[in-house]
Amino acid sequence: MLLAIENILTHDGLANARGLFAKARFLDGRVTAGEAAAKVKNNMQLPANAAETQVLTGIVHDALHCNPLFVSAALPKVVCPPLFNRYISGMDFGLHVDNAVRVGSVTFRTDIAGTLFLSEPEEYEGGELVIEDTYGVQSIKLAAGSLVLYPSGSLHRVEPVTGGHRDVAVFWVQSMIRDTAQRCLLFQLDATIQSLRARAPESPEIVSLLATYHNLLRMWADI
Repeated sequence: MLLAIENILTHDGLANARGLFAKARFLDGRVTAGEAAAKVKNNMQLPANAAETQVLTGIVHDALHCNPLFVSAALPKVVCPPLFNRYISGMDFGLHVDNAVRVGSVTFRTDIAGTLFLSEPEEYEGGELVIEDTYGVQSIKLAAGSLVLYPSGSLHRVEPVTGGHRDVAVFWVQSMIRDTAQRCLLFQLDATIQSLRARAPESPEIVSLLATYHNLLRMWADI
């Protein structure tokens, strides 16, 4: 499942994040790439121990956990600290797949990848996120403050930036629901329940649908 979520950051949250990026010092982004990805990764990244990184991580995590659509789609068990990347003219990230497991202070499985855009599309040329999966090839370039979620097992790349700079936060999620198809079914069922609640809040079918949702979650959840 590929899902775009608009305006996941508030106006103030986005302004704070962009202000922190403006004064931060970036390093070579290959330091956090796996062996294969490091050969095709050409960008800059905030150090994990930088003061700006700690503040930005809080901004992003707060925004994610407060967004009902993200929670419904990802059913997060673990959301890792994001990587804060900058691409300037001439930089790109060639075709690769994310590591299945990330090892650090917390070791977790990468079920879902997320890219949160912090630059407006008109602020840079090129730099599209291209994702290849069963739904075909998607080229993505969202407004600042918007997020795209996609399966971490998808082949993907970042096209070369030919002007301006592309700022993003990249993160991974271990979901309570390991299987992508099961996670999609739960997301669709939850969306149906929320739509029915909005149109007919007293509908007796809501209780039955909620029971089905939670029983499937109970059956499939890995917690």
